[in-house]
Amino acid sequence: MNKVILMGRLTRDPEVRYSQGDSPMAIARYTLAVDRRFNRNGDDASADFIGCVAFGKSGEFAEKYLRKGTKIAVTGRIQTGSYTNKDGVKVYTTDVVVEDQEFAESKSSSGMDGGFAGSSSFSGGRPEPMAAGDGFMNIPDGIDEELPFN
Repeated sequence: MNKVILMGRLTRDPEVRYSQGDSPMAIARYTLAVDRRFNRNGDDASADFIGCVAFGKSGEFAEKYLRKGTKIAVTGRIQTGSYTNKDGVKVYTTDVVVEDQEFAESKSSSGMDGGFAGSSSFSGGRPEPMAAGDGFMNIPDGIDEELPFN
């Protein structure tokens, strides 16, 4: 099975090109900076820079919505290849072919313009409890139920 799941930030705006022919297809390339979970040398920050390529509708989505610094989650597959450059040297490539991509944070938390600060989420016509400053959710008034476990 060839399945990859990544979460990281774009290192620059996606580079988008369109294929030739009767129905041109978007081909978007971008690089994700993915933090490493553990550092061997005790470095403060360490990341891998992973090349991604999105085709068709995924490429159009990347062109329209993704920008440098955007945090996204990507699922896809690893694809390897090779080509000979203009100097006659064979170059080997490894990319993640994107099958699905989605935002991993809101615009307001990423510091981008047009955030959703001040908006509230709704579920079934009732407002959801908002998170307190300590990161935990506030318990709404009127809930007198006991916890369902010992």
